[in-house]
Amino acid sequence: GTTISFGTVVQYTTSAGIQCMTYDSTNQKIVIIYRDVGNSSYGTAIVGTVSGTSISFGSPATFNSANTSSLSASYDANAQKIFIAYRDNGNSSYGTGIVGTVSGTSISFGSPTVFESARINFVATAYDASAQKVVAFYRDELDSNKGTAVVGTISGTSVSFGSVVVFAEPANIAISAAYDANASKVVVCYQNGSSQGGVVSGKVGGT
Repeated sequence: GTTISFGTVVQYTTSAGIQCMTYDSTNQKIVIIYRDVGNSSYGTAIVGTVSGTSISFGSPATFNSANTSSLSASYDANAQKIFIAYRDNGNSSYGTGIVGTVSGTSISFGSPTVFESARINFVATAYDASAQKVVAFYRDELDSNKGTAVVGTISGTSVSFGSVVVFAEPANIAISAAYDANASKVVVCYQNGSSQGGVVSGKVGGT
């Protein structure tokens, strides 16, 4: 109808910093990705199981044993994997992607892959179901803070990336992205340096 009700709040950690979430439709689990400020701000993920109006969690798993920020995650329904994009502050703040595999209430990870060998910020991701690709959007701080995108292809537990493409001029912050299934396009919105909101659609072709 027009109302919403909630179950009881469940604490999944005592030390969450930046966080995001995605849904694994194959395993019917949610996955929370967060910066564990109680553990040196490591990149961490945890699997949640919803039952009725309650939720329970497995054990947390670290995917980046270094200070991690600017997190975003999407579920690749074709590969049946979780894609996480983040800024690896332990590696010169490079833009990095990693693939997660959910099994039961656990999640495991492949090896990280750098998609931008420069300092990035404000990461957002989307899964293009038509192209069966993931897309990472971010601010490229080496290239005058331009809004930039890159297409990722998941194979097994690894991800590879195509060439980066600028979608907007600086300084792009507060980036958010989604996939329009009707138009078969990815859509990204952002705030520019003049605090104006902008939105643009993108068509994925190949990588």
